[in-house]
Amino acid sequence: MTERDLGPYWARGADALAATLRSGVQGLTSAEAEARLRDYGPNALDALRPLSRVGVLLNQVRSPLLLLLVFAAAASGLTGEWFDAGIVLTIVVATVAVGYSREYSAQAAADALRARVHVRTQVLRDGRVDTIDTRGIVPGDLVLLSAGCLVPADARIIEATDFFVSEAVLTGESFPVQKQPGVIDARSALAERTNCVFLGTNVRSGTARCLVIHTGAATEFGAIASRLMLRPPETEFDRGIRHFGYLLSSVMLILVVVVFTAHALQGRAAVETLLFAIALAVGLSPELLPAILSVNLTRGARMLAHRGVLVRRLNAIENLGSMDILCTDKTGTLTEGVIRVEGAYDSTGAPSSEVLELAARNAALETGLDNPLDEAILNARRPDLSGVHKLAEIPFDFVRKRVTVAISDAAGARLIIKGAFHHVLEVCTRTEDCGALDADRIERLEACYEAWSHKGIRVLAVAARAIPEQQSYSRDDERDMTFMGFLTFLDQPKEGVADAIAHLSRLGVSLKLITGDNALVARHVAGLVGLSISCWYSGS
Repeated sequence: MTERDLGPYWARGADALAATLRSGVQGLTSAEAEARLRDYGPNALDALRPLSRVGVLLNQVRSPLLLLLVFAAAASGLTGEWFDAGIVLTIVVATVAVGYSREYSAQAAADALRARVHVRTQVLRDGRVDTIDTRGIVPGDLVLLSAGCLVPADARIIEATDFFVSEAVLTGESFPVQKQPGVIDARSALAERTNCVFLGTNVRSGTARCLVIHTGAATEFGAIASRLMLRPPETEFDRGIRHFGYLLSSVMLILVVVVFTAHALQGRAAVETLLFAIALAVGLSPELLPAILSVNLTRGARMLAHRGVLVRRLNAIENLGSMDILCTDKTGTLTEGVIRVEGAYDSTGAPSSEVLELAARNAALETGLDNPLDEAILNARRPDLSGVHKLAEIPFDFVRKRVTVAISDAAGARLIIKGAFHHVLEVCTRTEDCGALDADRIERLEACYEAWSHKGIRVLAVAARAIPEQQSYSRDDERDMTFMGFLTFLDQPKEGVADAIAHLSRLGVSLKLITGDNALVARHVAGLVGLSISCWYSGS
C-alpha cells in the first residue's frame, strides 16, 4: 500500500499508518517535508482558484448573439459598408468590455479577500514544534491542535485530551463532536469517524496530536470543492439566449437561401444577389440587444455590491430574479449556528430563575472541559460570585456525564451538579418541592424530557444539596441530591429569517430545507421560522 492509497485509514492502526507514511513520533524532517511539498503540491484547494483573465474573457464571447454580430460586421465589410461594420464591432467590443470588467473586478475582490487570510498551524518538524503556513502541511506531518484552531487537513488522531471539534461545515451538526484515538469500522460514514479530523472544521476545546493523511484536493472538503467546480447545468437565461441565437441564425440562413435562389432564377448576377441576401440577413441582427443585456445585468451587479454581495457571473443575476424554489441549509443559514439557552424550568416544567442561577454558578466555577453549553449558560446569566467560595470540583467525564462543584456562600455549603438528564436523575432522591422522587414523579420528569427532545431541544438537568464543609469531595458525594430542574438549549433562528421567508413567499418563491441534522430539530426550527412541512424525507 502506497502513501497515496491508504484506503479507509480510520479503520487502520495509528502505528501502521505512521509506518506507511514514513512518519514517527518526532514528525518529519524539514528536508522530507520539502520533498513531499514538491511531490504533493501546496495544501490548497486549487479547484476554488478563480478563472484567469483569458477564462473570464472567453465567458463573454460565448454568446450566440455576439457571434451573430461578428458575422454581421464581416458581412458589412464584404459589401463595402465599412462604417456599418465599424459600428457593429464597436458594439461587440463595448459589450464584451462591460461584462469582462464587471466579472473580473468581482473575482479580483474575492481573490483579494482570500489573500488577506493567512492560517498558520503548529507542526512537529525535526523533533521540535514549529508554526508554519497551512499551505506547507504535507501527508505524514504531525500537527498540534488546540481550542480555536482551524483543522488544516484530513488527519488521524494520535493523542487527544477533552478534544471537541465543530463539524457543522461538513455534517450540519451544530453541537461539537468528541474526537479520540482508536479504530473505527471501515464502513463508517464521515460523521461517525470520531478518530479523524477534517479540513475546514474547527476545534472547540481540548488538545490533540494528529497525523496528516490527506491535504488539498485529496481531502473530504476538497472533494466537495471539486464537485462545485464541475460544469454547472445551463441556466434558463443562458438557454433562452442560445435558443434565440439559433432561431435568428436559422432565419438568416433560410432568408439568404430563399432570396438568393429567387434572384438567381430571375437571371440576376450571382455576386450581387448573394450580397443583397446577406445584407437582408444582417438587418435582422439585434445589434444593441447584447449591449442592453450587459448594461442591465451590470447595473444589477452594482446594486447587489452595495449590499455586500459579489457577483462573479453576470448571468447569475437573471437566474436569481427568475427563481421560484430556494433550497437552504439550516445550521448557520436559518439559524445562528450558536447554541443558546432556550429556558430554565423547575421539576414541574415551570420557568425557574433559580435553576438558571445554579447552572450559571456551576458553569462559571468549573475549570474542566470548555464547551459551548457553558458558554450559552453564561451568556444567558452572569452570576454574582462576590460572596461565593469554591470548595472543590468533581470534573466532567464521559461515564458520569455530569460536572459537580462544591461552593460555600451565605446559605452555607452545597454541591451543584449539571449534566445529562438521566445521569443527574440517577443521583437524585427528591425534587425541589421536597417531594420524594417516586415512580410517578420520575414519570413526569421523563415526560418533560421526552417532550423537549421530540421538539429537537437539547436538555440538561440541574441538581443540588446542602453539605458540610470538609477537606475534599469525591464522586461518592454525588448522592441524595435534590432535582432542581431543567435547562433547555436551542440553536436559535437568525433575526429576520421569518420575515425573509414570508417575503419570499409573497414573491412566489418556495423554500426547501435540506439538512443533515436531527429530524426533530429540523422540524422544530422549520416551525419557528414559519416553514410549512408539506413533504418530509429522512434518509438513513
